[in-house]
Amino acid sequence: MRSKPYVLLLSLLLVLLGAPQQASAAENGEWAVYPATAKSGSRPYFYLSVDPGTSLTDRVTVTNKTAAPLTFRLYGADAYNTDRDGGFAVRTRQERQTGAGAWIKPQRTRVTVPPRSAVTVPYTLTVPADADPGDHPGALVALDERISPSGQGSVAVGVQRAVGARVYLRVNGPTVPALAVEDVTLEQDRPLVPGVGGSSAVVSYTLHNRGNVTLNPKVVLRAEGVFGRTLLDRDLGGVPSELLPRQKIRLTERWSGSPQFDWGDVTLTATAKDVRETGAVSFLALPWLAAGVLLLAGLTGFLGLRARRRRAPGEA
Repeated sequence: MRSKPYVLLLSLLLVLLGAPQQASAAENGEWAVYPATAKSGSRPYFYLSVDPGTSLTDRVTVTNKTAAPLTFRLYGADAYNTDRDGGFAVRTRQERQTGAGAWIKPQRTRVTVPPRSAVTVPYTLTVPADADPGDHPGALVALDERISPSGQGSVAVGVQRAVGARVYLRVNGPTVPALAVEDVTLEQDRPLVPGVGGSSAVVSYTLHNRGNVTLNPKVVLRAEGVFGRTLLDRDLGGVPSELLPRQKIRLTERWSGSPQFDWGDVTLTATAKDVRETGAVSFLALPWLAAGVLLLAGLTGFLGLRARRRRAPGEA
């Protein structure tokens, strides 16, 4: 009897719960990670400011909420914006760390926490002398050493879970906020015959933080038709509240009821603290039937003109 093959695929599920303004520790129901304070969880995140070439020490607390001991790997990780929705995420332990993740060194990289108890571990953050000024967000991560089987079928998947406390680190020096709206495109979906059925369009754009500080951008979508008529003017949702330095994300917005016969421009205006940038794309909304008639008329006119030019020398 052949046994079922088992392929271990380590998926790291990093739980970084809560927005920055919410005073709650990062947790997943089984364990929590937060800065050590006199009152448990009263400081949900690390807010650090350091000069280049200097270091500081702090402490992180890992709480085990289960009835069995848990063993964790502690490590520092760089943060980034996810491609899916621009959410706050951090690198895995196997990935290369270049910022806060590389500068954070826990005193103990492996810790066992007894049931329903907490363990506090000191760590040192050392910023290189040549570190770029500005924000270097990251996290202190507690990775569960257990591998939980997941999935069915011929291939089994092993999953490791992790929880990270966010680290908002600023290296002192000049701060330069900069934002760009890039690669604006518009895809239209119109009926074959104008007025028969609805129409829509999808506006896609890239939001790029070109500066060295975290931004909270707001984006406004505006569409104008012939003679400057306003077709659409609205604030967009789905924009990340934290666009990290040097990060870019691709976002889309559906425009229901877009014009079926018009010509104009779509403009996206992104604003954040001390910055305002725009990106635009022109559009021609022409029903397919009308486009076909115009194309046929143009082709007929071209062929007729060509035929007359061929007859002209003989007639002369």
